[in-house]
Amino acid sequence: MVCQEEPLVAQIAELYEKISRLENLKPSKDVNMLFTQLVLTCMPPSPIDVPKLCRRVQEMRSKLIRLCGEAEGLLESHYSTILGSFENPLDHLNIFPYFNNYLKLSQLEFDILSRHSTDVPGRVAFVGSGPLPLTSIVLALYHLTTTSFHNYDIDPSANSMASSLVSSDPDLSERMLFHTTDIMNVTDELKDYDVVFLAALVGMDKEAKVQVIDHLAKYMAPGAVLMLRSAHGARAFLYPVVDRSDLNGFEVLSVFHPTDEVINSVVIARRHSSPVGAQLHHQDLAPMRLPRCKCYDLQVFNPLNHANMIEEQR
Repeated sequence: MVCQEEPLVAQIAELYEKISRLENLKPSKDVNMLFTQLVLTCMPPSPIDVPKLCRRVQEMRSKLIRLCGEAEGLLESHYSTILGSFENPLDHLNIFPYFNNYLKLSQLEFDILSRHSTDVPGRVAFVGSGPLPLTSIVLALYHLTTTSFHNYDIDPSANSMASSLVSSDPDLSERMLFHTTDIMNVTDELKDYDVVFLAALVGMDKEAKVQVIDHLAKYMAPGAVLMLRSAHGARAFLYPVVDRSDLNGFEVLSVFHPTDEVINSVVIARRHSSPVGAQLHHQDLAPMRLPRCKCYDLQVFNPLNHANMIEEQR
């Protein structure tokens, strides 16, 4: 069992204590400094294995993930409000301090998706899109330029802020839709999506995460793709971990662990085929090749370069 005698764990525990004593987690000098220290501490590759952590550290980790989730939500709300004050918010996305990370993560997810499917998805769902749905926006702007994106969030204020970011854009305002509901209440509609993205902070603990995955397995169309975000090594102190064993009803196609500043691991899985005779619900769509990226200068970043990526073998 790994406990707080481990130097890295002790360092993370010390930062947790400082963060938990903050008056609030809204963006400020102290909040930004402590979370930056936490991310930099957890970022280097580490042999830490979550199941082997002692109970005390497990409990601290669970609380820290919730604090990270709350701080991330407040940070996104803060910048979504600022962006919403511009006439054309999409022209100013780079004011968000982690925008470049989202560009890289979206590029990674698009390339992984392209590796396992050559058809352009007609309809994509993003579960847990939040007030600043950068993944949906980046994918819609630069990668999947004809796809419709259905963004699900339980918070009406988050959806209101998010929709205002695309309302002035004639293209995205038509292709990006926002649904205020708990994904556990969405059933037959899930069969309409070719790809479903599950945000890292939907399901903050193992039990809740597995409940959401089981629900998606029950209602997604056979053959549809599920893209999940997970965490590896010490990064698991920042985000929940999704294990292969959590994905009942899905075939795990690949698991990628970035080792650079992209924090989240990426898991791609395909919904198992249903019994013979079941019908696959898909939008009528002529076969198309997935397009090449048209965004910024990302050609210098090769997300499937194994120098900055670990791919789990089956």
